[in-house]
Amino acid sequence: MNWEHIILGNRLNMDALPHEWFTIGGTFGFILLPIAAVLLLGKIKGWKWLWGEWFTSVDPKRIGIMYMIVAGFMLLRGGLDALMLWLQQALGSSNMPGFLGVQHGYLSADHFQQIVTAHGNIMVFFVAMAFIFGLVNFIVPLQIGARDLAFPFLNTLGFWLYVAGVLMVNMFFAVGGQYAATGWLAIAPLQGKMFSPGVGVDYWIWSLQISGVGTTIAAINFIVTIIKMRAPGMSMWKLPLFTWGSLCSMCMAVAVFPLLTATLFLSFFDRYLGTHFFTIAGGGDPMLYTSMIWMWGHPEVYILVLPAFGVFGEVVSVFSRKPIASYVTAVLGMIGVSSLALSVWVHHFFTMGSGADVNAFFGLMSMVIAIPTAVLMYVWIATLYKGRIRFSVPMLWFLGFVWTFTIGGVSGVMLGIPPVDFQLHNSLFLVAHFHSNVVGGVLFGIFCGINYWFPKFAGFRLNERIGRNAFWFWIVGFSLSFIPMYILGLMGATRRLDHYDASTGWQPLYVVMLIGGLTIAIGVALQLAQILASVIERKRLADTTGDPWDGRTLEWSTASPVPEYNFTHIPTVSTRDAFWEMKKKALAKQKFEDIHAVKNTSAGVWISAFAFLAGFGFVWEITWLWVVSLAAIVISIVMKAFNEDSEYVIPAADVKKMEAERLAHKPKAPTAAEADSAEDMSVWELVKWLMAYAMEVVRTKRWRKL
Repeated sequence: MNWEHIILGNRLNMDALPHEWFTIGGTFGFILLPIAAVLLLGKIKGWKWLWGEWFTSVDPKRIGIMYMIVAGFMLLRGGLDALMLWLQQALGSSNMPGFLGVQHGYLSADHFQQIVTAHGNIMVFFVAMAFIFGLVNFIVPLQIGARDLAFPFLNTLGFWLYVAGVLMVNMFFAVGGQYAATGWLAIAPLQGKMFSPGVGVDYWIWSLQISGVGTTIAAINFIVTIIKMRAPGMSMWKLPLFTWGSLCSMCMAVAVFPLLTATLFLSFFDRYLGTHFFTIAGGGDPMLYTSMIWMWGHPEVYILVLPAFGVFGEVVSVFSRKPIASYVTAVLGMIGVSSLALSVWVHHFFTMGSGADVNAFFGLMSMVIAIPTAVLMYVWIATLYKGRIRFSVPMLWFLGFVWTFTIGGVSGVMLGIPPVDFQLHNSLFLVAHFHSNVVGGVLFGIFCGINYWFPKFAGFRLNERIGRNAFWFWIVGFSLSFIPMYILGLMGATRRLDHYDASTGWQPLYVVMLIGGLTIAIGVALQLAQILASVIERKRLADTTGDPWDGRTLEWSTASPVPEYNFTHIPTVSTRDAFWEMKKKALAKQKFEDIHAVKNTSAGVWISAFAFLAGFGFVWEITWLWVVSLAAIVISIVMKAFNEDSEYVIPAADVKKMEAERLAHKPKAPTAAEADSAEDMSVWELVKWLMAYAMEVVRTKRWRKL
């Protein structure tokens, strides 16, 4: 009996360990360093604190923060992929000498395609989705006057399944050495074993599958929470716009993510069991895969952008110091976008022979969906009209969105015209359009929301001075990176192109794109500097009122940072801008009541760990591992289901005591003179502070708390 074969499966051997420059670097940078950071944090703060207060928490605020921390790490990971792609294309002209053993540039063709695939998967699934779910987790319960989500355990389970997907998408660095080289949606038949015999596609399948199940669970949880847990008096037509955008987004997620799950299972069956759903050789149909994956793929863009639309609605209203110009129109616009988004997916393959009638219908729908989107834009512009606008950093991100998303929207209408799409399909024009929408719409919306709600996250606002610098580097970098991409697409440059002939004359534009990418990287570095400078100056930047922007919705009625129980007493709502109305009246005396809360649980961590092991077993065909792991998942779920000791009560007297302690330790508000004279730290001042701090550490040989 071959025990090595039984234990390690059919594919795992010593050759799978890191042995190339990028797998060694990736193992260290994206696996070992994060683990080291968690170990260091556990040593500094204590493992009991890290495990008991964070990893096992069911508090949606803490889960939201963890989503955003992991998403921030993956943003750096996906951004590095983008820079590698831009550098390769800038060096990819055939008149340039190659290095690192390849003829053009510094990446082999296969390695380049793997990076393309990883970049797309990471930025959509593990950056944008995670940031959005982080914001929804933290803000939606506060906006609707709830203390928790409807299903707290499912919330922590959804997050840890996402983390398992993050580990899986990076695991190829440590074990396997390759990722899928198939494009970010692993188009059939390229994903089949005939063309992709390695483990890269299997890592792709299971990273998306595990995280996708977590997304579906979380979306159901958010829908039930919004429908069933609103504060007394808050009807559906009094919901804040961010909550409406989140509700529309989650309804779409519940509609299309099961389709992604089914598609991935069919792909897995083709590779693992030898079926032929998507392979021509066995009577399958690759076009079936293309249709199924885009039935999920195009709505996914709107799943991401609708909560961002909600963020912009909140920010425009608050920073214009006006109610939204037409609330009902804005809500109907979001509903219209989410409804029409389910009927446009075929425009991704107009060129694949669907027929003139089919193309005409989906081309028309692709243009019609621009109407509710434009309506939303007009609502925001009308809100700005005659408003007393404050150009704080959140407002700047909205204005940046208007610029980038307008470009993306106009180019999208062009691509919705089948004859135009026939010319531009598979070109860089399409890539530029996609990034204009996802970066300009989704990522800028996320940055807008983080700057806007950061006082709720941490108890102090972000540095405005460095935040403005970061914004301008992002805007300039985006324009330098993607406007040349539109031009290259019109000139015939195709996507996923790792090298090209010098006679095309494309290289100068690729070099400009690289410069733009480096400019964006500076913007990201400045965002990290913005957070660090804010932590250093947190006492001066402290939010002492809970309402630093003069907000209009219920989240601003709570303290900053938000206490564990959100509200000492669930508020009663009578108008749309509930907190604005409360401020106009005399605020009622603070009330206290017994609070029913849910105990922390480690079940989500263990189920997700077993899900990761099951996926790893399927990737490497280790039968005993996936059998044991699936059994462990079932046992864990059953044990959790029969655990009735899952709740506790915080008596009203204890709530009152906690509130008194919080007020006793509340930071003092700066005097009027201090507020007028104080200016946020600049980048240069931050550099000088860090140099002085480093010198102090060297001199005293001790780390001082920031």
